Amino acid sequence: MVTPSCGSANAAWSATAQRTVLERFPAGHPGGSWPADEFAAAQRAQGTDARVVMDLGSDQLLVVTDTITQ
Repeated sequence: MVTPSCGSANAAWSATAQRTVLERFPAGHPGGSWPADEFAAAQRAQGTDARVVMDLGSDQLLVVTDTITQ
């Protein structure tokens, strides 16, 4: 489960929202958020509603979805 942090960017998230983490990328990657953005775009191209969020606690970019994956 991904728990949102406070802030206007996360205002649409419910306090009890659960997200499935599809992939994790280090925030300090030399390419910035590009690898995470590319992975999310590839997931969207395959029909998964994926987006990139920042997990401040772990300093990682997470590609998440509301869709339950198996």
